[in-house]
Amino acid sequence: MQKMEIPKSNLIVRCSSLHKIMGRGRSKESVLSETAKTYIHEIAKEQFYGIETKLTGKFLDKGIRNEDIGIEMINQNRFRTYKKNQDRITTDWLTGECDINAEDSIIDVKCSWSFDSFPAFDIEAEKMMKKSGYDWQLRGYMYLYDKPKAEVVWCMTSTPDDLLSPYDDKSVHKVDHIDVDLRLTSVPIVRDLKLEDQMLEQYKHANEYYQKCISELKNKNK
Repeated sequence: MQKMEIPKSNLIVRCSSLHKIMGRGRSKESVLSETAKTYIHEIAKEQFYGIETKLTGKFLDKGIRNEDIGIEMINQNRFRTYKKNQDRITTDWLTGECDINAEDSIIDVKCSWSFDSFPAFDIEAEKMMKKSGYDWQLRGYMYLYDKPKAEVVWCMTSTPDDLLSPYDDKSVHKVDHIDVDLRLTSVPIVRDLKLEDQMLEQYKHANEYYQKCISELKNKNK
């Protein structure tokens, strides 16, 4: 597949943050949303000062720690032997490391924090995917790994005890007694080259704004 030429830039967008640059401004003249500008400010600041800020929290911790459990649940449900992908792909503008690099698809594993936040219904999962920007994350992965389809699989897994406080209701966190097949919800999407063109076009605008941000920081106190 021939890819649109992208100018060299220090702006590297993570697939998980791709949705942040996709929003356009409210006026016709504004090609970037305020969310996109805020994200670019954060990246420019980190790159300029050489300090990377990392997200932390119990929700993120559970997702990372239970990822292998989620993959094993998918294997059990589908009679597969998927393994956690260890290969990150980075181009001159996009970087990503998918969870499962299957034969003809990408699978992204999301471990819900608790029973109440697990999307048991397809319509819930579809809304959650759009709201969280996971659809653009998958499109980034399909672009990087050159796959025709992808899916998000939400997994209802038991929460590690050390992440729970004495006030948490353990009945919504200890779910291993429920059949594995009932603790998975999948939302698939297919690759769309027109949307990839939108990604590349929007990145160009984001890159231009990023360069302006870097220039402003370089000119501080001059």
